[in-house]
Amino acid sequence: MVVKQVKHWLVTRANAARWRPIQDWAEARHAQFSLTRDGQGFQIEQPKALPGSLRIEWGASQRDYMPGPELRMRCELGLHQDLQLMVLCRQLMDQLESAVFEAYTDTLKTRVDTDTPEEMRWLVMFPKFNHAASPLLRQRYGLVGVTKELTGAWVDGEFGQALVQASQDLLPEGHPFVLMVMRGNAYLRTTMPEPDLAKLQALVRLLDAAARDAQRINGRLADGGAWPSTAAAAWQFTTGTGEG
Repeated sequence: MVVKQVKHWLVTRANAARWRPIQDWAEARHAQFSLTRDGQGFQIEQPKALPGSLRIEWGASQRDYMPGPELRMRCELGLHQDLQLMVLCRQLMDQLESAVFEAYTDTLKTRVDTDTPEEMRWLVMFPKFNHAASPLLRQRYGLVGVTKELTGAWVDGEFGQALVQASQDLLPEGHPFVLMVMRGNAYLRTTMPEPDLAKLQALVRLLDAAARDAQRINGRLADGGAWPSTAAAAWQFTTGTGEG
């Protein structure tokens, strides 16, 4: 027991030193940085962030399709609950589509309803948007939303430009990445083998751009605009910390 405690203390201390630049960055933003209980990951909480309260987590992956440690982010926006949008790397979209097709053709179909995460269910529930203005955006990402019009409006501006830029340096082709708007918030999830301050900062900026354009769409439709009906509410959401 003593040896185990000493080992845990050494690991926690070593990781705290390695991640000190990230802690300093977080504290400069008036955010709270803390290590996970096992010392193998960290959390950042920034309640007064703009465009919305921000939570960042780095640690073990919570999705089978996301290899290795992952970075997760949540930006609380208070959007309409029916605003449901998703962008993900195209290779991941193809992988998840194949997996969900196999699951739905399996005899255990009822198991899919409760165990399959939103990012997989949405691929069979919602229409894809394939008419982004940027050829690179169409080539590198899959876009899905409750309507094609809303999805197109989401990426027709700052966020779409940020995605194109990210595809050239931050998110190389095939790098697992998904960003969703659901339950009133924006969520980002991507593989990150080791915490990297520069990449973390860039991903925060990408999430901010997605959140601001989601707010723009929400504001335009919140003034009495008709929201499309969706079967998404019929799915039971079963995930853990952050968005899953």
